[in-house]
Amino acid sequence: MPRRWLFADQLGPHFLDDRRQPVLLIESKAVFRRRAFHRQKAHLVLSALRHRAAELGDQAIFLRAETYRQALRRVREPLEVCHPTSRAALEFVRGLDRVTVLPPRGFVTGLDEFADWADGRRGALRMETFYRFAREHHRVLVDGDEPVGGRWSFDTENRQPPPKGVERLDVPPPAMPREDDIDAEVRADLDRWEREGIRFVGRDGPRRFPVTSREAQSRLRHFLKHRLPRFGPYEDAMLAGDPWLAHSLLSSSFNLGLLDPMAAIRGAEQAYRTQGVPLASVEGFVRQILGWRDFVWNLYWYFEPGYRRGNALGARGSVPTWFRDLDADAVQAHCLSDVLADLRDHGWVHHIPRLMVLGNYALQRGWRPTELVDFFHRSFVDGYDWVMTVNVVGMSQYADLGRMSTKPYVAGGAYINRMSDYCGGCRYDPKVRLGERACPFTAGYWSFLDRNRDRIPANARMARTMAQLNRLGDVDAVRDQEKRRASNPP
Repeated sequence: MPRRWLFADQLGPHFLDDRRQPVLLIESKAVFRRRAFHRQKAHLVLSALRHRAAELGDQAIFLRAETYRQALRRVREPLEVCHPTSRAALEFVRGLDRVTVLPPRGFVTGLDEFADWADGRRGALRMETFYRFAREHHRVLVDGDEPVGGRWSFDTENRQPPPKGVERLDVPPPAMPREDDIDAEVRADLDRWEREGIRFVGRDGPRRFPVTSREAQSRLRHFLKHRLPRFGPYEDAMLAGDPWLAHSLLSSSFNLGLLDPMAAIRGAEQAYRTQGVPLASVEGFVRQILGWRDFVWNLYWYFEPGYRRGNALGARGSVPTWFRDLDADAVQAHCLSDVLADLRDHGWVHHIPRLMVLGNYALQRGWRPTELVDFFHRSFVDGYDWVMTVNVVGMSQYADLGRMSTKPYVAGGAYINRMSDYCGGCRYDPKVRLGERACPFTAGYWSFLDRNRDRIPANARMARTMAQLNRLGDVDAVRDQEKRRASNPP
């Protein structure tokens, strides 16, 4: 049986054909020289790789080297590798002698299946349409030919603001892993690397995310039993005192390859059918994995390689140092400061702070999408090139003018005020767009629309907003104000 080379995001048992299959694992130090990763992300990746090597024992060759190429010079036998998750890695392995590249694993819908579906579509590709196709094709949450509950989506039920007057959601906290000797070794090595000049961002901290399949399975079981029922209604909510809410905290486990996504989907489906977990919550969780995650993965490969450099709105600003380095203390706007602090302290925030606080703020300021792809890639424990390219270029920054989303995900302070508890006590007023109390999101919203009124394609979802923009009497003053504020922390 050929030796299977596993990258550090292919660490689950489903990346092997047999539990006794010989394995190659490589730890490349050069990876951490290329960009300033979040300290906790570096810890997570190294810990997961080393834990997998310890699990496999003599079954695995575990090599530590400066580069992959240096390590591979020490391997004489033929290798197999599952299709890597980035274009650069795929090009690298395809150029190697004695390495056979296998189809991808760790996702539900295959690249060919997706391409057949996408080739048959007319116009823009939409997640909603793909999600229905995937539900039908993989027979998920269906009874016969119909969706369970008579609807394909319960998204409208899953957009509730947080309960009023609470600091934390009434749900058991996520199951946290325990660090061990391998984590202590990783932390010591990262400390030494920093002294040698390798730079990280964010704060070190206790490991909060799984690094083994056993830990990931434990967190999944805990989520399905204790947290999934409350997940759906509040999946878009934000609370300053509760960064986790009822989210699964499993994205890094999927993206390290520790969990098989279809097994998690079937587990959620069983929770609905046998434990009475509300359908809206189950469908919302399934939508994230079978819908959004698979959609973004497949679009990364379906779109042309140059998609990553998309910048159809002509954004020219550079991501400022305070944002890039997660300097939450430099920021006075409560929402942005809190989200940056959570990212600094945990290496993770859930999808709405990413999209509607961090991404929204960057979109309003016109920062270059390629820089933002890099920022999200290196700053999040679950960030990878395939994850962030389409999420940032297409969804967050609308830099493809709607090839995969119907409108820009841009919003003023009113949205944040409705979906969070951030605005109370903030020095800025979400209703004000001009002057010292002008909310940077509200002012930035109208400035963005004014700046891009000739670039954003006309469609029904934007018509009312653009008509309102045309009626604003102070839009020129707002635009000038935002130019002055530019890259300064709000």
